[in-house]
Amino acid sequence: MIELDPVIFELSNGMKVVYLKRDAYVAHLGVMVHAGSRFEKPNEQGLAHFIEHCIFKGTRKRTSFDVFSDLDRVGGELNAYTNKEEISVHASFRKAHFSIAAELIGDILQNATFPEKELKKEKDVILDEIMSYLDSPIERIHDEFEAHLYKGHSLGYNILGTEESVKSFTRDDILNYIDRLFTPKNMVISFVGDVAESEVRSILEAEFGSIEGNGKPQIEPPLVSIPPFNIREKKANYQIHTLVGGMAPSYNEDNRRAMTLLTNLLGGPALNSRLILSIREKYGYAYNVEANYTPYSDTGYWNIYLGTDKKYLDKAIRLIHDELDKLINEQLTASEISEAKEQLKGHLALSLDTNLELMFSLGKSVLIFGKVDTMQEIYQELDKISVDDVQKVAQTYFGSEKLSELIFDF
Repeated sequence: MIELDPVIFELSNGMKVVYLKRDAYVAHLGVMVHAGSRFEKPNEQGLAHFIEHCIFKGTRKRTSFDVFSDLDRVGGELNAYTNKEEISVHASFRKAHFSIAAELIGDILQNATFPEKELKKEKDVILDEIMSYLDSPIERIHDEFEAHLYKGHSLGYNILGTEESVKSFTRDDILNYIDRLFTPKNMVISFVGDVAESEVRSILEAEFGSIEGNGKPQIEPPLVSIPPFNIREKKANYQIHTLVGGMAPSYNEDNRRAMTLLTNLLGGPALNSRLILSIREKYGYAYNVEANYTPYSDTGYWNIYLGTDKKYLDKAIRLIHDELDKLINEQLTASEISEAKEQLKGHLALSLDTNLELMFSLGKSVLIFGKVDTMQEIYQELDKISVDDVQKVAQTYFGSEKLSELIFDF
């Protein structure tokens, strides 16, 4: 079993750090902020993602060129991402250049200047990104499904924003958002690599210990009264794209692991998932079929995605409902649940096989839970899941009266 033994400590300002020593030539450093599109106001849709782009456009002591070049010139990589409940700035580099990466990220997070000229250019870049996104039906259908599911709530916002919202952003909007969310208690630093803990502590304290502020995100519960929907839209596609799904547990609920087990069994990455074996292998109705589960702080949702030829659509959807009905009405056998657990354990281990993904995973765990479970603890929790637990989750979330459906037709 792969076992993790990270060290969690705090800087003088209260910012948490998770440190894992790994014998590797390349190291990874990331700062995770409990932010993202969920915490945008109605007039700020897309602002978190806009900040992710613009935070690299120069600091009080660096030009935009310097920000991108200082780590590049020693062969490192600097990047960032935004999702519904998180913004991250992160870097990968040779372990000898840890101090360069830490100073650079610290400078970006504390001293970004957001020059007006750069903001204007980046708006055009993001508007082009929105056009590119609209040309990707697989991405678009997932976002639109979530928009319908969380209608009237910020969880339904598109991370990219809209053309109107992006054009409206000002430098003050950026600074206000950063001021209320980029604070020590709302941020976690994650490091994985072969640098001594004492050196990591010293350098991170020097580069991040002076960040101030007490803000934390105000989490507004999503609406729970939105009824299931069945929507069919005409799009200029060559395939029919379909999502079937609904609400699911948050990552703070005990039954989240049973939900993870179920979606993995239904349509996880393995070629022996139930939907792959039925829709793809037995009948040849689709090349791409998968099940996903996305938990948030206080809610979550699951879905099954299907891309198929129009003539197979109804048959494929019927097969999806058949598999859901089986999980509702028939308990897994002892051997089936044992195999499902072993498979999920393997997938979890594979997901932590690269130090970059490990750095992200550790940071997110501390950001969400304030701790990191050992693999043994995770496996023990999985082993506790009973056939009754799995069936109860299926009955709670997979019933036909609770399912929503979104189809991109042509």
